[in-house]
Amino acid sequence: MKKFKSNNNVVYSCKYHVIFCPKSRRKVLVGAIASRLKELLAQVAIEIEVEILEMEIMPDHVHLLIEVDPQFGVHKAIKRFKGNSSRNLRLEFPELKTKLPILWINSYFVSTVGGAPLDVIKQYIQLQKEV
Repeated sequence: MKKFKSNNNVVYSCKYHVIFCPKSRRKVLVGAIASRLKELLAQVAIEIEVEILEMEIMPDHVHLLIEVDPQFGVHKAIKRFKGNSSRNLRLEFPELKTKLPILWINSYFVSTVGGAPLDVIKQYIQLQKEV
């Protein structure tokens, strides 16, 4: 596995743990809906060139471990995941429309993953002029 990725302008390693939930944390992500959601998220990832390193669909939330080009941005990636999946799931599973007028809550959790511990990076930066 390559440690870094690159585009024309940036060499990067930007991995994020993302969690998002259905409105009111309803337990609707089960059975065929959960299976289809996995397919939709994988399809969007290919379209926007985001790598899904790990994915788990729970009845009331989604876990993604993704690597995102910093010039595209994690917020834009999440917006595409949620928008595309909401539109398609609600078309394919009309019962979702009656249970939830809006599929996803607006907010989400995101945390960076990997790299050196914060203290090591701080020390590296502090010691730069001494090298």
